[in-house]
Amino acid sequence: HVQLVESGGGSVRAGESLRLSCAASGFTTRHNCMGWFRQAPGQEREGVAAIDLDGRTTFADSVKGRFTASQDTTMNTLYLQMNGLTPEDTAIYYCAAATRGTPFFGALKLNSYNYWGQGTQVTVS
Repeated sequence: HVQLVESGGGSVRAGESLRLSCAASGFTTRHNCMGWFRQAPGQEREGVAAIDLDGRTTFADSVKGRFTASQDTTMNTLYLQMNGLTPEDTAIYYCAAATRGTPFFGALKLNSYNYWGQGTQVTVS
């Protein structure tokens, strides 16, 4: 049974940082491409960051230089470190797994992923 559980969201001021976690079960994260997405009110869900099974990372242009993605393979947990947060980063953040495989160029595309977490709210004021 695959499960993804995000945590670490909250309310912060502009310029501050948050670290999101995604605890995975039912599969091994390091054997799959893992992604972070976000959805702001009234907006479509968009890819933020991804890390593939070779450890390569990719980021949306809007977060490059501010966000980093990593994973603890012993804990089967994915992380998203978010620095320099702005009000434009306010959204529900979702963790996702592409257990059917995806080419790296598709790592920020919604339809590359087949499992999703429930999301965690990030609010920046």
